[in-house]
Amino acid sequence: MDKNKFKGLGVAMITPFQENGSIDFNALANLTNYLIDGGVNYLVVQGTTGESPTLDKNEKEVVLRCVSDVNNKRVPIVFGLGGNNTNAIAESFKNLDPKLVDGILSVSPYYNKPTQEGIYQHYKVLAESTQLPIILYNVPGRTASNVLPDTTVRLANDFKNIIAIKEASGNMEQIMDIINRKPADFLVISGDDGITLPILAAGGDGVISVVGNGFPHAFSAMVKAAMNNQMDEARRLHYLIFPILSLLFVEGNPGGIKESTAHLGLTTNKLRLPLVNVSENTRTKIIAQTRNICEGHPYDLIKK
Repeated sequence: MDKNKFKGLGVAMITPFQENGSIDFNALANLTNYLIDGGVNYLVVQGTTGESPTLDKNEKEVVLRCVSDVNNKRVPIVFGLGGNNTNAIAESFKNLDPKLVDGILSVSPYYNKPTQEGIYQHYKVLAESTQLPIILYNVPGRTASNVLPDTTVRLANDFKNIIAIKEASGNMEQIMDIINRKPADFLVISGDDGITLPILAAGGDGVISVVGNGFPHAFSAMVKAAMNNQMDEARRLHYLIFPILSLLFVEGNPGGIKESTAHLGLTTNKLRLPLVNVSENTRTKIIAQTRNICEGHPYDLIKK
């Protein structure tokens, strides 16, 4: 199992919508090419940033097939597939076409608030339901429970196809504890764009990014520089991108990044309820920072 293909920059792709709320497949195809041309290492389809809770099963399948067809095996594809009904998710794992995906990103169970043993047993069932690589996803701000380092390391040691964790706890001490104790080939992937650089400096293996939807060239260059120990260049690019990061999340994800991609001419800024567009004040600030990034890294060009 080649785990190296999940190192570097993965982008949690937005789902472009037309003004009537239907999926914009032309924009999705253009975004796929834009990200690959921008140097991303892999694509993540139907994560939180893809507004997965608002897409039905058929829509998720056709989005995946569209990205797969356009990608044409150029980069690996990770599919977001998680939930709080263990048996139902395990059945979905079994039914997933392995020709379409290279791995699965599976969020820790939300709302139920399981114990650490419950989280372990949940992922045990999932790992035994597929031969595909599984990336754990710890995001306590959304799930209301934290996957503790002991549980992460236990899962990493016990199941060969649990190959990584996307860590979005924001807790650097916790993340470094995992890096320090994990098996050598287990990957620790940043789930927060803003602390990707310090995670990489601490020994992390990459990021699954939101901001990469708009600025794949600049963000992939930052990640590659950091992973190659070219820290002066990595810091320069980090601080070029840094001012937009809090703006992208201040009124919810993916509302912020969709304002950037709309300004870049890639997509509309359309969201599905219960998400709504960011305020005009936030939108104005996002557009200003979008322009700053494009001026500072001209490979990410403003298209309109």
